Amino acid sequence: MDSTTRHLAALHRRGLLRGATALAALAVTQGCTRAEATQGGLFSLGVASGDPLPDGLVLWTRLATAPLEFGGGIAERAIPVGWELAEDAGFRRVVQTGATEARAEAGHSVHVEVTGLQPGRPYWYRFTAQGQRSATGRSRTTPAAGSAQPVRFVNAGCQMYEHGHFTAWRHIAAEELDFVFHYGDYIYEYAEVPTGQRRWGREVRRHVGGECVTLAEYRRRYAQYHADPDLQAAHAAHPFIASFDDHEVQNNWAGEHSATLGFDPAFLLRRAAALQAWYENMPVRRALLPRGPAMVMHRRFGFGGVLDLHVLDTRQHRDPQPCNDGFRAPCEAVARPGAQMLGAAQEQWLLDGAARSRAAWQVLGQQVMMLQRRRGTTLNMDAWDGAPAARARLLAGLAARRANAVVLTGDVHSAWAGELRLNPDDPASPVVATEFVGTSITSGGDGSEGGAESILAQNPHVRFYNNRRGYTLHLATAGRMQAVFRAVDVVSTPGAPLRDRASFVVEAGRAALLAG
Repeated sequence: MDSTTRHLAALHRRGLLRGATALAALAVTQGCTRAEATQGGLFSLGVASGDPLPDGLVLWTRLATAPLEFGGGIAERAIPVGWELAEDAGFRRVVQTGATEARAEAGHSVHVEVTGLQPGRPYWYRFTAQGQRSATGRSRTTPAAGSAQPVRFVNAGCQMYEHGHFTAWRHIAAEELDFVFHYGDYIYEYAEVPTGQRRWGREVRRHVGGECVTLAEYRRRYAQYHADPDLQAAHAAHPFIASFDDHEVQNNWAGEHSATLGFDPAFLLRRAAALQAWYENMPVRRALLPRGPAMVMHRRFGFGGVLDLHVLDTRQHRDPQPCNDGFRAPCEAVARPGAQMLGAAQEQWLLDGAARSRAAWQVLGQQVMMLQRRRGTTLNMDAWDGAPAARARLLAGLAARRANAVVLTGDVHSAWAGELRLNPDDPASPVVATEFVGTSITSGGDGSEGGAESILAQNPHVRFYNNRRGYTLHLATAGRMQAVFRAVDVVSTPGAPLRDRASFVVEAGRAALLAG
């Protein structure tokens, strides 16, 4: 066993030990009930950090004393908020302090962009307001340029509140990580399901209110999710790098097109409200502040010489789904040569960044499945299968730049691992990249066993499928990228244990999946 492998194994063991310790506390902090979420102190929505750099971080909180009320129980005025950052959990070595305001115009959220920090090390932070003190959060800056420090991170998302408990987030909180990539579907915009009715999946908990359309409704929905103690624990433990998918706005929206209205000016107003609420509730930088219905969400993070993370946006700049959306036999529109998933500007930004990068790995953090996914004679029109020309163009660009590319995805509420070929219908076509699709935190409910044999038979480029809830743990060095698929047994009841379902490795310079 070489030194790199020993180091990764040690990190893996430390993460498991922290997970075992955290489970002992799980019974005390189970899922947030409606009564528990109704009243609390100013910091009832927790704290978070994100968008880390070698010398800086974003610190976040949002004030609310009654999260499930419109306005969060806070008067519509600015509230002074203090913050401090320390090199230790006991705040004996405070390195920076400051003051800001939680303003009503921003939903009483706070985004503090801290600079002047040391690379590749942990920091602790907390807030104060009106004599109250928040919980303590722990964050971490990214390694210095050129650093060979291994990188350990999680890919997670799709957390439908009604479908179960956020137990997977509690397990993520117990991991030893450099960051969490959240691929999207942080909230679901759906209305509360009336008693006795069912939409999809088993109802374990209930949304409050109707379908989110206005800014006030989106704000309240985020508050309901942020009030969950398991999600709060994960945010307090690690910096998040967040993106959005469809449910932060509306199911299967595409560019300026609503899934239900098509192109309609009213949808752009809804999109503006949804993106503002997303910005208010994520630990992101001011550069992401939306301008009306538009936001520049795609951005790039470097982790020393090991990896560059390219955070992509597959919603704002894409074409509407062809063939009336859903799983369809491909119609003529699928073959359009100018198909767009990222939009021309973002696609070029990605390829230019990959060409300039000196990192060993180019990690594409995005939302919808890039692997071809056959279900009989049908393909998913909401995924890259609905825009195969865009996929082929991107993969050819990555191949031309000789990028060690790994794609991270979510959306489909199940775990997948597969190889991306220039021509997915030709088994002899070169493998350009690998894709690891994270399952959901809760969306789809408990899930099930089985089904893999049929899926793999129809899709020979796919190596793994599992329909349980959880997340994917990644361990990266300059020489290899490992993916460990972790899942809980159930989400219908809280406190389920965590199990490793599969592990794969990709070696630098060889775009092929190996058992790990």
